[in-house]
Parts: sequence; C-alpha cells; structure tokens
Amino acid sequence: QVQVVESGGGLVQAGGSLRLSCASSGSTFTFSRNAMAWYRQVQGKQRELVAIIGLSGMTNYADSVKGRFTISRDNVKRTVYLQMNSLKPEDTAVYYCNGYSPTWDSYDYWGQGTQVTVSS
Repeated sequence: QVQVVESGGGLVQAGGSLRLSCASSGSTFTFSRNAMAWYRQVQGKQRELVAIIGLSGMTNYADSVKGRFTISRDNVKRTVYLQMNSLKPEDTAVYYCNGYSPTWDSYDYWGQGTQVTVSS
C-alpha cells in the first residue's frame, strides 16, 4: 500500500500558481509500476479526480482543469507533482494524491492532503 505526504498548498489570488508535491513510500508499493493521480475535495462534497499520470507518463485531466494544471512524476524520487496555473476560486479544496485505478473511490488510505485556497 502506498503512503503519501502532500505539500505545497497555500493561499493564492485568482490567476496565480502553485506547485503541489506528493512524496510516496511503502515497502509493498512499487511507485514506478503504478499510475498515480491527484484528487481534491471540498468540505461537504465528494472527492473528485483531478489528474492521472500513467506508467509511461501519459496524462489525463478533469475537464475543469484542462489547459491549466499539469501532472508529472519523478520515479527516482518517488514523487508526483501538480503544477497549477491560472487558479480560480473554484479550485479551492484539499488536494490529495494516491495511486490510481478505476476503483479509486473505494480506497481506504488517504494522506492528510494539502489545502489550496484561491481568493477572488
């Protein structure tokens, strides 16, 4: 099982940028052999999938962030990044990273997340 520590969140004005990082560990989790993803959750709402990066580096994004967010990975550092540009107030949420599979919404383990707040 992967264990993750997210960082890089903060308060930013609309139009600004942030770069999130996710450091992973776990003796039974081979980072380079797993797709990874960023998710976000607004209090009181369901967690949603934001971006996925596959083993080969192929990426996929939620329509709401396409063209603004970029996910990347460093297999040596076992770290996943999320570059967020042109931030909007509706991007305000707690951001989490985790492995990715089609059943991600049933995962038991989630890290502490990192808060992103975008002011208008």
